[in-house]
Amino acid sequence: MNDLLSISTIFSLFLGIGLAAAAGFRIFLPLFVLSLAVKLGGSFINLDESWLWIGSTPALITLGVAMLVEIGAYYIPLIDNMLDTIAVPLAGVAGTIAVGITMPEMNEVATWALAIIAGGGTAAAISGTTAAARAVSTTTTAGAGNFLVNTGETLSSTVLSITAIVLAPLAFIIAVVILYGCYRVFKKIKRKGDELLAREL
Repeated sequence: MNDLLSISTIFSLFLGIGLAAAAGFRIFLPLFVLSLAVKLGGSFINLDESWLWIGSTPALITLGVAMLVEIGAYYIPLIDNMLDTIAVPLAGVAGTIAVGITMPEMNEVATWALAIIAGGGTAAAISGTTAAARAVSTTTTAGAGNFLVNTGETLSSTVLSITAIVLAPLAFIIAVVILYGCYRVFKKIKRKGDELLAREL
């Protein structure tokens, strides 16, 4: 319990959740930013020794290539919607990893349980909302508006990732605001769905 309440652990949680929220927009971008920060000597980032390899040159190059491929693929018509079918679970995994590897002070079971709930849940919720927004854009604009949605997602992921590294508490606050927005969007979609069902009946 003391580990959970320590300033270092809380800061690490803010960092992890900020990166997890960024993973909800783009899966590899926040992991690349984390890798770059560790590579440049981010001594304030407390990683478990078993995860220090994420700051290695091979890891940085691999994540960088994966990030560029992911960003580019979202600008290809039809491919962007196909990517959404796998993006939500992959974002959940990335969010879980982001929280799990940045919280080395807690015991392993507690760390990964929290990582799955806070990190995976945050990333999956945001990814699901952005996928829904892209689906609406595809339907209403024949895909013409997807460019703006995709660009907004990339920018959001970039800003959140950098903010998480530089000012983790602010990234956490932004993540909470985004999650609240996701809740409002899902609530609105559900209400419209119920109204359509009621009309059909």
